[in-house]
Amino acid sequence: MNIDKVQYPLEDGTVYSTRKGFRPLSIPPLQSYAEAFGEVRVQDLLDAAAKLKGCRLLELNATAKGGGVAEMLFSSIPLLNALGLDTEWKVIRGTREYFECTKGLHNLLQGMKGSFTSDMKECYIHNMEQFASEHVLDNNHDVVLVHDPQPLGLSQYLRKSDQVWFWRCHIDVEESALRANPSLWDFIMDQTTYYDAAIFTAAHYIISCWPLPKFLIPPFIDPLSEKNRELEPHEIEKVLNKYQIDPRVPIIAQIGRYDRWKGIERTIATYREVRKVLPCQLVLAGGTASDDPEGEMVLDRIREMTHGDDGAHVLLLSLEDRIQNWHEVNALQRAASVIMQPSTREGFGLTVTEAMWKKKPVIASNVGAISLQIKNGVTGFFFTNTRVAAQKIVRLLEKPELATRIGERAHKYVDEHFLILDRMEDYLIALNMVRNGSLKEDSCRQCIISFHPWYKLSQREKI
Repeated sequence: MNIDKVQYPLEDGTVYSTRKGFRPLSIPPLQSYAEAFGEVRVQDLLDAAAKLKGCRLLELNATAKGGGVAEMLFSSIPLLNALGLDTEWKVIRGTREYFECTKGLHNLLQGMKGSFTSDMKECYIHNMEQFASEHVLDNNHDVVLVHDPQPLGLSQYLRKSDQVWFWRCHIDVEESALRANPSLWDFIMDQTTYYDAAIFTAAHYIISCWPLPKFLIPPFIDPLSEKNRELEPHEIEKVLNKYQIDPRVPIIAQIGRYDRWKGIERTIATYREVRKVLPCQLVLAGGTASDDPEGEMVLDRIREMTHGDDGAHVLLLSLEDRIQNWHEVNALQRAASVIMQPSTREGFGLTVTEAMWKKKPVIASNVGAISLQIKNGVTGFFFTNTRVAAQKIVRLLEKPELATRIGERAHKYVDEHFLILDRMEDYLIALNMVRNGSLKEDSCRQCIISFHPWYKLSQREKI
């Protein structure tokens, strides 16, 4: 059964459940990963999974359509089940008012100015109580993993004494913004007390005083998914023809959600600077996530900015057919000469990872965890301003051997650090450490366990 041919999630929010006979997600056989990436990597993953054999997991988030969290779960959920762990995935259902509230909470956590008001708190708590009454947990799960702020508050209502609860924070939490907003600080601190451990993307995301063990595990891509597999030239050409994009003219692309933090205006300005020097096209392609009510407003603004520009292609890719969406994103990324991601804030930036995997030179902001991926001038370039970015793009277009060299190093770096096999092994080890009592909350409240190399971020800002 293909998830793109059925209505999902189910009425109760289930996206995947063997118990309910609803298994619309699949990945290639493990042997395919072994053949492509080595038997050792797959065996290490199997060994980690064996220590959790029979464990019943539930993963909870806010949407199955749009965004990097859902994208990772599309591959990780069937992978966990293939490894012998009974893993279910559910999403919470909320009103537009609730998602406007959680988007505001998300923005505040990332440093946007404003207050966490009593109305926001009341809306959030009311919806948590509503979700709890709807039997979100309809099975005796051993481990529950909650993603991001939207369902964070569920633990205090649903947690059982024999369960282990993890919070997976994918966003770039700004500690100074938290401390400057006492009501927000108190609210988040209170919620974390109902969890056994937390997983963060990078060391500089951690709020050190949070009273629970903390793990550092970067996100990942699935290299064999429809979004990342190798494509034949005719497959790429077909997508370009569909959107009337000329393959003979160099393409500057930014692909991902239409979001106020993504710096799309910077990409537009950079493209216009490059076009003064060399012929080029702009491709902006993406969608909106169902838990982000701001997406449509951002898309409207981008369309207004590019109105009347024949060289600018603003594409709204449908999320109704996931496989088609991923295929088109893959083709557009592979067709691009340069890919940009000049975000003002960023959780991780899987679009950067995807582009690097496809051996594309990337120009992205040194924000969030993008700095985990790009070493300036080696695996990509940091965005400083539109003028400098345009100069770099012109240089890359005039010297294709430089673009190739950057792309090859970027691909190798992703292979070493951000593929599903390695990062899911980390995830299983972390679950086992907490579940088997290796990390007791009362004796390891300040522990930080890193599954990724630490380094001084300042060392990556220059060649």
